[in-house]
Amino acid sequence: MVKILAGEKGEGKTKKMIAMANEAGKTASGSIVFVDDDNSHMYDLHYSVRFVDTPEFIMQDPQVFRGFVCGILSQNSDIETIYIDGLNHIVDKISDVDFVEFIQALDKTSAEAKMDMVMIISRKADLLPQELSQYIVTV
Repeated sequence: MVKILAGEKGEGKTKKMIAMANEAGKTASGSIVFVDDDNSHMYDLHYSVRFVDTPEFIMQDPQVFRGFVCGILSQNSDIETIYIDGLNHIVDKISDVDFVEFIQALDKTSAEAKMDMVMIISRKADLLPQELSQYIVTV
């Protein structure tokens, strides 16, 4: 299942997600992956959480990002959760209709792989398309 932590910059979304990833990393029987657009939080994560830094990958398109996620899943069949920070570099460049389709495609991928995805969107929850309300988790 896909979960979206939505809120404005500075509301503590990344701090909450790091805490979630660390807790999951301590108790998970499978792998926990943290994807970020820079390495500033790499040392905040528990040693068992696999960190993926993405600046060298060009992912300005939702389908490219979904392919990137599928690539991560194809390399490791026991991933329990992928945490995704820095998604706004993609989301800010697409329409709300495309964003809804993107999240629904990620949710389908998540269900097929029997794993969860938690992602941060730097936008107030009430400004996100209504179709995404089922995915939104409060910070």
